[in-house]
Amino acid sequence: MKHVIPAWLSMIVASTLMPLESAAQPELKQEIAGVPQSNDSAAQTVERVRSSIVEISIEGRDGENQGLGTGFIVSADGLIATNLHVIGEARPIIVRTADNRSLKLTHIHASDVAHDLAILRVDANQLSPLVLANAQDLTVGDPVIAVGHPQGLKHSVVSGLVSGRREIDGRDMIQLAIPIEPGNSGGPLLDREGRVHGILTMKSAVTANLGFAVPVDALRALLDAPNPIPVSRWLTIGALDPSEWKAVFGARWQQRAGRILVSGSGKGFGGRSLCISEIDVPSRPYEVAAVIKLDDESGAAGLIFNFDGADKHYGFYPSNGRLRLTHFNGPTVYQWNVLQEVETEHYRPGDWNRLKVRLEDGRLLCYVNDRLVIESTDQQLGEGSVGLAKFRETEAEFKGFDLADSLPENAASAETILELNRHIDALPAAHDRMPSDLAPLATRGGDTAIVLARRIQDAEQQLSNLQQLRRDIHRQTIVDELRQIVAEDQDDFNLAHAALLVAKLDNDDVDVDAYLKELDSMADDIQDELPEDAEETSRLAALNQYLFEDRGFHGSRTDYYHRANSYLNQVIDDREGLPITLSVLYMELGKRLGLNIEGIGLPGHFLVRFVPANGEPQLIDSFHRGEPLERDEAARRAAAIVGTEIDDQYFRAANPASIIVRLLRNLLGVAQRDEQPEAMLGYVESMLAVQPDLVSERGLRALLRHQTGHREAALSDLDWFLEHEPPGINLEEIRQLRRRFASTP
Repeated sequence: MKHVIPAWLSMIVASTLMPLESAAQPELKQEIAGVPQSNDSAAQTVERVRSSIVEISIEGRDGENQGLGTGFIVSADGLIATNLHVIGEARPIIVRTADNRSLKLTHIHASDVAHDLAILRVDANQLSPLVLANAQDLTVGDPVIAVGHPQGLKHSVVSGLVSGRREIDGRDMIQLAIPIEPGNSGGPLLDREGRVHGILTMKSAVTANLGFAVPVDALRALLDAPNPIPVSRWLTIGALDPSEWKAVFGARWQQRAGRILVSGSGKGFGGRSLCISEIDVPSRPYEVAAVIKLDDESGAAGLIFNFDGADKHYGFYPSNGRLRLTHFNGPTVYQWNVLQEVETEHYRPGDWNRLKVRLEDGRLLCYVNDRLVIESTDQQLGEGSVGLAKFRETEAEFKGFDLADSLPENAASAETILELNRHIDALPAAHDRMPSDLAPLATRGGDTAIVLARRIQDAEQQLSNLQQLRRDIHRQTIVDELRQIVAEDQDDFNLAHAALLVAKLDNDDVDVDAYLKELDSMADDIQDELPEDAEETSRLAALNQYLFEDRGFHGSRTDYYHRANSYLNQVIDDREGLPITLSVLYMELGKRLGLNIEGIGLPGHFLVRFVPANGEPQLIDSFHRGEPLERDEAARRAAAIVGTEIDDQYFRAANPASIIVRLLRNLLGVAQRDEQPEAMLGYVESMLAVQPDLVSERGLRALLRHQTGHREAALSDLDWFLEHEPPGINLEEIRQLRRRFASTP
């Protein structure tokens, strides 16, 4: 369950999740190899094909556009290619040309679910088709152009590269270094001659500048073997039977083989959408039931009853794993009243659950899987219709909808469940099992399936608990070891050891001792090339030669924010990293060579400073192959990154604890971007092991502990605030947050 975060805690959390280390800006402005930097040729290509690109929009039940995609003409007599998901089912389809002419759709000429392709037939002639290329003509590295309507920006153009061929869900796909957005779907993938090599179909969920296209061969096959369906018939596929159901407040309700499916957000407040049964409601007492499964337990969907035809009704539904009975008395949340909310072991998250409501004179009885969970005497609403509801972005399936004076129970009796479990426990192993052994279970197939489903769910929960325990123990082991290192020497602990433990947080296979020995070996290699009485400057020069010339260590450019750049072991192996990890390596090798090298934590870019026994200190940029820097130049670069003046305080030597915390903040930023609360918790726990007095990180840890199911630990963090009363903290907000956390199971 989500909670409101106090304003003070929002600010300190935002300050904690600071931007990652940044390389100096001029070096990051690189051109992508193979991508023409001029738009002239792309513009000329697009101008040639513009008349062949169409806009495809889907009309909702209220007459407004509910979706926008792209298509392109493949024959002069009216065939248009697009994605199947662009046109969907049971929605009016509108096709418009670049000059805003509307083309009458007559047939869905062909469709292919596996390749997400559709070909439309429009009533038109003398159109301008695009030329379909040969599949073998396109190779990795070739420049390509995508034309479409991303985010509703019509006839937009983007250039990029073919970056590979991938098999996704059994389909051959063209991988593209192009940002694909909603509205691009169904558009052509073109070469510089305007020939079609593929159909844009999806974007990557991992990175913005990565998309995929279906190769043109799949479109050719579809053109050769069409399966035409008149558009009038197409619009009824998956549509609700109007004699049985009526959708209210938008969303996408479909009917398939006895099931009702819903997706998309409704237009009612909170994404509310209803599907009203047209069956006559009997007089009380009566019962209404349905079996439901949610795609995500953070959503909400279930039964409604006493619907007045406008905004008022009751609802009984799961939400965030709990069951609610709500009185909806109007269009907004201010007119909604949660009558009761309960958590029950009888509800099975992620599985099918049977909801049932019995309406009697004077009371409402709500059941889940035939177990009474809520009883209410609320009588604010009169009689009305019954049906189904969904909220927010929930996708859900319903089956077994029923309405009658009395409905039979579906659940097996306790005695039946006990007997079936005895049979299951007595079964021999699969290699010894005979068909006759299954007879007592097969004769009660439905009940047996339910019992087995529950046992599988229990086993999965136990496995999940064990995996969580393993993660918690691993994290605690690392945190305890970091705490011990700091306790031994707060001001000068083993920086390399701590940095390797940070890497081990995410990779249990990191052999810390082996990498510490590797550092010793690297230092020995440098020392072997020096005379025993080598001056400091000679040792420094040998360090630079070894790292940057002989071994090729360098700052990361192609994937700067990859986690590997923050792991000291991988920096050693791969010879590339962030400014801070390369600086840690530089400092550790320098220490082994008897050099005094300090860390300088300038904003956005970490440096080191060589402090000789005699002479002036020298700033060095290990990210840029040991480049020496004047102080003013370093300050200028840092100021350009953060936009503020850099004064003397920024040039103070960083102690080991602050270096490790900064390294962890880089990883925290990546985990926060990727929405990985477990990883975030590990990083924050480690920061507090190194610097226990960090106030903002303790507040963030409380939130992360609660979010990852560690309620008591989260409460202990909030108690720390109440006990120590750090300045700038609103203790009343802490108490309120503590009460919310304590009330959450």
